[in-house]
Amino acid sequence: YNPYDAQKVTLVMAASRVAAYLKPEGEVTDGGELPAFERGDKYVPYRVVGRVMGTELEGLHYKQLMPWVKPVEKTGEFAPQFVNDYATAHPEKVFMGEEGRDEFVEMESEAFRIILGDYVTTEDGTGIVHIAPTFGADDAKVAKDANIPALYLISKKGETRPMVDLQGKYYTLDELDQNFVKACINKEAYAHHAGDYVKNSYDPRFNPNGVWDKKASEKAEDLNIIICMEMKQEGSAFNIQKHVHNYPHCWRTDKPILYYPLDSWFIKDTARKARMVELNKTIHWQPASTGTGRFGNWLENLNDWNLSRSRFWGTPLPIWRDDNRGEKCIGSVEELYNEIEKAVAAGVMEKNPLKEAGFVVGDYSKENYDKIDLHRPYVDDIVLVNDEGKPMHRESDLIDVWFDSGSMPYAQLHYPFEGEINSDGLKATGMSEEAYRDALVHSTYEGTAVPPAFFPADFINEGVDQTRGWFFTLHAIATMVFDSVAFKNVISTGLVLDAKGNKMSKHVGNVTDPFEMLHKYGADPVRFYMMTNSEPWDNLKFDPEGVDECRRKFFGTLYNTYSFFALYANVDGYEPTSCKAIKADAPEIDRWIISKLNSLIKGVTAELEGFDPTRAGRLIDSFVNNDLSNWYVRLNRKRFWGKEMSADKQSAYDTLYTCLMTVARLLAPFAPFYADQLYRDLGGACESIHLDRWPVANEAVIDTDLEARMDMAQRITSMVLALRRKVNIKVRQPLAQIMVPAIDSTQKKHIEAVADLIKHEVNVKELSFVEGQGILVKKVKCNFRVMGKKFGKLMKLVAARMDALSQDEIAALETTGEFNFELEGQPIKVEAADVDIISEDIPGWLVSNEGNLTVALEVELTDELRREGMARELINRIQNLRKETGLEITDRISVIIEPNEEAAKAVESFGELIKTQVLANAISLAENAGTEVEFDDFKLHIDIQKD
Repeated sequence: YNPYDAQKVTLVMAASRVAAYLKPEGEVTDGGELPAFERGDKYVPYRVVGRVMGTELEGLHYKQLMPWVKPVEKTGEFAPQFVNDYATAHPEKVFMGEEGRDEFVEMESEAFRIILGDYVTTEDGTGIVHIAPTFGADDAKVAKDANIPALYLISKKGETRPMVDLQGKYYTLDELDQNFVKACINKEAYAHHAGDYVKNSYDPRFNPNGVWDKKASEKAEDLNIIICMEMKQEGSAFNIQKHVHNYPHCWRTDKPILYYPLDSWFIKDTARKARMVELNKTIHWQPASTGTGRFGNWLENLNDWNLSRSRFWGTPLPIWRDDNRGEKCIGSVEELYNEIEKAVAAGVMEKNPLKEAGFVVGDYSKENYDKIDLHRPYVDDIVLVNDEGKPMHRESDLIDVWFDSGSMPYAQLHYPFEGEINSDGLKATGMSEEAYRDALVHSTYEGTAVPPAFFPADFINEGVDQTRGWFFTLHAIATMVFDSVAFKNVISTGLVLDAKGNKMSKHVGNVTDPFEMLHKYGADPVRFYMMTNSEPWDNLKFDPEGVDECRRKFFGTLYNTYSFFALYANVDGYEPTSCKAIKADAPEIDRWIISKLNSLIKGVTAELEGFDPTRAGRLIDSFVNNDLSNWYVRLNRKRFWGKEMSADKQSAYDTLYTCLMTVARLLAPFAPFYADQLYRDLGGACESIHLDRWPVANEAVIDTDLEARMDMAQRITSMVLALRRKVNIKVRQPLAQIMVPAIDSTQKKHIEAVADLIKHEVNVKELSFVEGQGILVKKVKCNFRVMGKKFGKLMKLVAARMDALSQDEIAALETTGEFNFELEGQPIKVEAADVDIISEDIPGWLVSNEGNLTVALEVELTDELRREGMARELINRIQNLRKETGLEITDRISVIIEPNEEAAKAVESFGELIKTQVLANAISLAENAGTEVEFDDFKLHIDIQKD
């Protein structure tokens, strides 16, 4: 029963929603008649007569809910094919408009039928959605895809309109085409609400003096309630409820918005869709996923481009139409000028406003164009004439501002009226430049247009949201006009978020003031941090502490490296003009850093040419910190201390100068201010680094074998120092040995070549090699995140097999980079990148792994090692005292140390070493009034006197 009129009805709804509308107490499960029901009864009797899948309902017709108007569509050239086909099959339903100009067809039988949609939810409502194609873009698309006609009215002018006008009220019958009224409108039903406002917020009664009385309009009964009551009385509604849901409102007035289908001008870019897709594949996108994903998908699902906009400010649509819908599209001011002259001659316009303003056709100067204004409202006053001398008025719409943006490459050059034209393209037309421009301006040229010179662009970048905006309009216009891409390379940038990854918001209070960052840290640290912290296309978690760290660790290190160079270069009178290329017989450390420098040039250049500034910047950072400062300068300080400018010292200066100057030039795009300062401080040849040439790598000085050897030294040194820190053993404390299980002869050869350097850097007596793994025990730890995606359901079995690997199998995995086996008949390949290989510590040793390199450090200390360690601690403290007392480097001293067992043993065993290092003539142990210095577990007084 319908609870509103107590009539028996057949109800269709989603099975999961039955309990929301009907009480289980009312269900009748036997085959008898439904019990009697009257309005107001507690339960509505019902019987479930059947269950069907939603797909079984597709195509069924239903009765129109409010049969006021029959659906109608305009036939003809621009009508959908299904409309014209229906008109041909049902000529009895075709009628002419009142003006006899347009043909329409009534399509009631096609409108009210069930279609399927995956957007329908069964969590609320009935599981059924009623669509209104004339009041929503999504509804319109669904209806169009299903060949369902919209519920249009036909105006006096023969225009299709929704039932509600632009003031928010139903059209009155007098405003409509009378032939349409006769054929399609139930006058009695429609007239009851003709002229009524669909929302109180639009009703003038609730907008006194143009100000919306929101409280009064919401309090008053509105049309929704009135129509619901009528549907109750008619028995056309089964259940009416109020639901709170999100609804769009005007940001300015806060009134609810109504969506309208409006007449618009479209660019039929779907006709060039295939070519747009094809050309997109030639563009280098960063990241590539944007080109194939967001942008590629947008092109694959392309709709025609809605060009016109119903606004006041912007570029006017240059189309004039007469009453018979004849059209003229104006392509230039010259053409408009001439058309106005025709209108004046025909008596449609009294005078030519362009001529009256003194505008001169062909004069493209700013002064000339400042004389006229071709925007609204002035352009709307221009009336043209058709070939019969009848008036033509401009279409009131404007052009989509995205069309302006997409026209940027041509508009900036005033193409085709001015600017250089692509010479090869012009030659292919067989026309002179003057003839070609004239044909293009007057729309008589029929071939593919010749683009401007310097087109397409080599590179553009914008936010990833521009895939549907600027990126698309650039691409669409270039494809349709020039059959070309508009840009060759593009980076789509991500968003700048706060340090926790949240969107910055003034309301939340997590906005970082960029000007404060620039003032506090400088432009270059902010810039370099942002460029190296994350790829440009990824979202950046902006952390001010990260900027400060960048300033200290990168710029501070580079500045200190330059300061070290400048200090000694000024003392020695080093002249950059004397800098020579590094010779083949130069010290190996010089040849190494120059090789690394030229590899850096290659790497940075390649990354920038691949439009990846993040990797390029990180290469520079790594070179400055790891190679130049922490390795080359630290290992070569003593070479700058000598008094004479020896060949070795000259080589060190030339090497460091070359590195600093090259780094400055590589750094210029990343840190333009500091790079320029560093360049000028180094005596650069040009006025600014930005006027100098980009460095080019010298392949002849790149020695990959030397780089590999030194890389081994750096890696092993870093690993051993980390192990020392792990057990809090200082570098001044010598240790017995390092043990390395080399994975192959090449690795062993590289390590042997730098063994002395490694031992010196980490203060270890011996570096030995073991066959196989020796006493080391390794195990494999699977990276489940990576391997889970790779092996799916087999992951657990794969992990179990990897856990069971023998030491020889692990060694093979390290050597070859992969391990192959079978599981359940399937070949499995686990790569080294899929796992972590971990070495277990053994008594008296610490073990570290990094890729295919394993290092074991013996950390047990003998008495001899302890005494030597104490001796080195004494050397350190005495050297500090020499500096504090202002002694010259060459001054000899005598040393008195407060009696202490550890100090005494150290002096006894290594007294000569101590005296040599601190330039002491004598060392004795006695009570003294010298300076108190701290050691790990005790304090001592040490007195030094100049001899």
